[in-house]
Amino acid sequence: MSLIPYDPFRYFDTIRRDFNRFFSTDSPSLFSGLDERMSMPRIDMHETDNEYIVSCDLPGLEKKEDVNIDVNNNVLTISGTIQRNQDIKEEQLHRRERFFGRFERSITLPTNASTENIKASYKNGVLEIHIPKTASGHKKRVNIEFH
Repeated sequence: MSLIPYDPFRYFDTIRRDFNRFFSTDSPSLFSGLDERMSMPRIDMHETDNEYIVSCDLPGLEKKEDVNIDVNNNVLTISGTIQRNQDIKEEQLHRRERFFGRFERSITLPTNASTENIKASYKNGVLEIHIPKTASGHKKRVNIEFH
């Protein structure tokens, strides 16, 4: 009889393999397309010296009336509707992964983002929003009164 040393992590390897098998792209899972089911398009945001740039993946927009951009209390909200051809019968459908329908996504902007002169453009399925920074980004020292 040979002795096998105890390895507490051996079971984790089995669990990892089971998870990989369960969540593989070939088998349906609870989490596949979660962003789309929750109607939340993906967003990237970065800054330059003068502005913040928000990029949002929205493939399938056909006209500018299909998307709305609002800023309220320093929160940027992108919402709208993506139209898709729905003439396909369910029994003819083999796979549906592309999102269609209503969507909405909100992000909080940095405090020095200006709500004036915001510009937006849409090209190749990406909505790009340019938000200028306020000029008054300087620190202010507060005088303390000692009594």
